[in-house]
Amino acid sequence: MNAIFKRKSIRKFLDKEIEDEKIERLLKAGMQAPSAINSQPWEFLVVKDKDGIKKIEDMSMYSKPARTSTCCIITLFNEDYLSRFENYKWVQQDMGACTQNILLQAVEEGLGAVWLGTYPDEERVNYLKEHFNIPENVYPYSVIVLGYPTEDYTGTDRFDENRIHYESY
Repeated sequence: MNAIFKRKSIRKFLDKEIEDEKIERLLKAGMQAPSAINSQPWEFLVVKDKDGIKKIEDMSMYSKPARTSTCCIITLFNEDYLSRFENYKWVQQDMGACTQNILLQAVEEGLGAVWLGTYPDEERVNYLKEHFNIPENVYPYSVIVLGYPTEDYTGTDRFDENRIHYESY
């Protein structure tokens, strides 16, 4: 449970490139997530270019942590992967699990990360689609801002037994 308890949102990063092998392991972690009916709706857009990162920084008032990042991953879901399932409605859960896997793997890699909410905010979705030439049938779900943290960090134990109920509320 080390990665789970150590994970926290990191918003400031060193000016140090993330190795390609680490990025690949982050993407593998995302693709290892569970998905309803094994749909695996994900695709990823890796942004390392400073101009691209600046576009992410300008997405909203909450995306400023991208300013010091050296890599961002935009998680995407492709409707083509879902069209074979009737009444499919689990994409947000699938993509949430995918995003969380990447965040936990970032801890394992010695990286810091912060999850920028994107979907279903139409303004943010459309902004990313426009600025990154994302096709009509593909939707940005989240942006994961990554980098080497400026300081060591530990998470906080959030366990609260008052929030646990057994058998009935």
